[in-house]
Amino acid sequence: MGPAARVTTPLRDAAHSPGRQASSGPRASTTQLRVGGLVPLTTTDYPDRLACVVFVQGCPWRCLYCHNPHLQDRRAPACNGWAEVRAFLLRRVALLDAVVFSGGEPTVDRALPATIRTVRELGFAVGLHTAGAYPARLEALLPLVDWVGMDVKTDLAEYDQVTRTSGSAARALASIELLLASGIDCEFRTTYHHALIEESTLLALADRLARMGVRRYALQAFRPQGCNTSRLGSAAVRIAPALAQRIAARFPEFVLRAEN
Repeated sequence: MGPAARVTTPLRDAAHSPGRQASSGPRASTTQLRVGGLVPLTTTDYPDRLACVVFVQGCPWRCLYCHNPHLQDRRAPACNGWAEVRAFLLRRVALLDAVVFSGGEPTVDRALPATIRTVRELGFAVGLHTAGAYPARLEALLPLVDWVGMDVKTDLAEYDQVTRTSGSAARALASIELLLASGIDCEFRTTYHHALIEESTLLALADRLARMGVRRYALQAFRPQGCNTSRLGSAAVRIAPALAQRIAARFPEFVLRAEN
């Protein structure tokens, strides 16, 4: 999901082993956020802010290009307890600007609103990465966050094929509309792989989002790191400059995130 889509690490190893997957551990309390991992420092997951990323365990969708498939299962053991993460944040007050909640799908966790309030009380700005799987929960969260990065998988007619989940298109559309109506600083982005999204479908999506009023749009090339399907291959996708230019022309702000 977005720039933070990567293999996550347990908090105790984060500074030393940034490539390790979340390890097994005791299940978190149902009243606390189920933390799947942490990136202690990032400059790419919240625009113009130094941030850390807290990954939430669980996602209702099963996108083939997911970089964090180990975070999909909500029942998997939590990587860290929230108390550990909070202690980490206390040591980073005045050193970090923001905390970004990512996943998985962070809105899956009903403890997220209370957790965000705790983070705000510590003085951090709050960013949210979401695919819009739970529109009502997103609507309740929007007054609590400062910036949102929303993944838009594909044009609506193709949505369920990418997420492999029935009804995902309607949920995503509702979330897009809620986010645009909120006036919150936000970015919409799509991960592109030609085996999942045809160029014509991608252009139709760009047209739809532009008509809806999206101002900042990012096109992200598929990266194989962490992806557990052979169907998409082991090579990063190259986005043709002509395709990127056609999409860029539709938005006031456009970002191309391509493999170096």
